Amino acid sequence: MLDKPLAVAMGDPAGIGPETLAKAWADREALGVPCFFAVGTPDAVARVWDGPVQVVSDPDEAARTWARALPVIRIDGGGDVRPGEPTLEGARASLDALELAVGLARSSAAAALVTGPVSKAQLYAIGFPHPGQTEFVAERCGIAGGMAAMMLAGPTLRTVPVTTHIALKDVPAALTTELIVAKGRTVIRALRRLFGIERPRLAVAGLNPHAGEEGALGREEIDLVAPAIERLREEEAEVTGPHPPDTMFHARARNRYDAALCLYHDQALVPLKTLHFDEGVNITLGLPIVRTSPDHGTAFDIAGHGRANPSAMVAALRMAADCARRTAAG
Repeated sequence: MLDKPLAVAMGDPAGIGPETLAKAWADREALGVPCFFAVGTPDAVARVWDGPVQVVSDPDEAARTWARALPVIRIDGGGDVRPGEPTLEGARASLDALELAVGLARSSAAAALVTGPVSKAQLYAIGFPHPGQTEFVAERCGIAGGMAAMMLAGPTLRTVPVTTHIALKDVPAALTTELIVAKGRTVIRALRRLFGIERPRLAVAGLNPHAGEEGALGREEIDLVAPAIERLREEEAEVTGPHPPDTMFHARARNRYDAALCLYHDQALVPLKTLHFDEGVNITLGLPIVRTSPDHGTAFDIAGHGRANPSAMVAALRMAADCARRTAAG
């Protein structure tokens, strides 16, 4: 049991965030959903759900309201919310909601932070300078972007990309031994702190086909990855690799490690989404707070049609609560 509820930034009000939150609250008892409050536009929920919504002023009031209504701390603005029709006003409301929710988690008024899906295109259009919500949250927590890492987690797999939102052609130049070591250390420490794994097992992927075939298909594994693995073994963890990426993710291989450190975005996200598309969770490692997010986008094409699957949101809420309990106990 948490002392404080979770803070959930609703995300873009025209996306499926409001619907997934409403469904999570409606099935809270059957699904074991921890106490949370949404931060955002109450009208966005009312547009897609006819259940009880209560506007609250603070997390403590939200906790008292939880049993009878979905509590929402109101963010002004957002314009005329129409599901599936994103606007710049909605993007500003989603950013304001994120700002407030981060602050509540940072001040310990909320046990952890969960972020709903946003439209990067709309955020960029209003001048948002960050690649995504992860980098924004890290900055607000006083953490350099390079010290944080994005983990994608599902029931049978956890993956972490070393490089994220850059073009594939730019990945080799962006990779350095120091970057791989920094991300690896963040993962190892988070596996201990957030997941309670005393001696983590980390599998490191290669970049090239067959992990470079001893240099015949590329030297990144020899020049960059292998030296990083040697340094990561100083962290009292079992670190293996570089592994051929095409043999890392079958069932027997997944049993041999607690997390896979991958070298670029799709190398990490393709296997995770293939295995756990409806229940994948994005958790930011290296922060002073717990932050999770469902691993899906705004899905504007189905917003407002009652078809949004809340499984990933429920998984993000439950993982946030589990990690918050471990950090509080430790």
